[in-house]
Amino acid sequence: MPNDARIFRLTGTIQRRQGHWEESTQNLERAAELDPRDIETLQSGASNYWFCRRYPEAKRWYARVLAFEPNDALTKVFLAYVDFAWKADTRPLHQTIDSIRATNPAAVSRDIAQWWLYCALAERDGTAAKNALITLRENAIFFNDNVPFNRPFMEGVIARMIKDDGKARSAFSAARAEQEKIVQAQPNYGPALCVLGLIDAGLGRKDDAFREGQRAVELLPVEKDAMDGSAMIEYLAMIAAWVGERDLACEQLAIVMRRPSGLSYGALKLLPFWDPLRGDPRFEKIVEEAKKPIALK
Repeated sequence: MPNDARIFRLTGTIQRRQGHWEESTQNLERAAELDPRDIETLQSGASNYWFCRRYPEAKRWYARVLAFEPNDALTKVFLAYVDFAWKADTRPLHQTIDSIRATNPAAVSRDIAQWWLYCALAERDGTAAKNALITLRENAIFFNDNVPFNRPFMEGVIARMIKDDGKARSAFSAARAEQEKIVQAQPNYGPALCVLGLIDAGLGRKDDAFREGQRAVELLPVEKDAMDGSAMIEYLAMIAAWVGERDLACEQLAIVMRRPSGLSYGALKLLPFWDPLRGDPRFEKIVEEAKKPIALK
């Protein structure tokens, strides 16, 4: 089936998990040629450029969706997020989400509410973050590929951001009780372990946090999954930052920055997750390096 767009799309999405970004992009481009109105293909192609911090190209792919689906709310959010990632500018994302909430509240799906929460955290707006979390209800929150955070964890993150240490501790304790059940049921599932590691870091359980974060990297290395493997390294860096191990945090972040990943200049510059590293010259250098695109190879 040499002209079946689905074959090229599926091949492309498999190849990027294998770390073959150039071949993946070529196949997604071929899929888009064969079926130029397939939103999933166009969003996947944009994601390749997004992960490689090639934001002008990502914008063009999202614009191709909006050319024939001008009211596609999620694509509008993705397009607005590009400026957040590229320039640490929250305004387009904030304005887009506000517009969707005002004109088409039914379109505020779980996916869009996640970006609302992400934007609120970047802007250090505790009230907006709590409102976004209410909209999410009991849904898991995904900030990086297939790494699901539970609601109590996010309550802890918000409390930590607004300096409510008592609330943060109680929320992280509740999050741990939930997450431990998942890890017990799936002890070799890296994404669940890295979240437990972050929760333990938030609770000051340094040794447990390190063990869980490092085990997550071992279970899901980049050689096995180029996208989620990079996320495991990112969250190990975050664990290290939260427990005061700046050397390890900067070392792991430097590894992530050398390969395609969901981590961006905007995320490092604005999100409270990285506050423990601010002012460290090594971290600030990594933030600046995150402005540079990565070659598709």
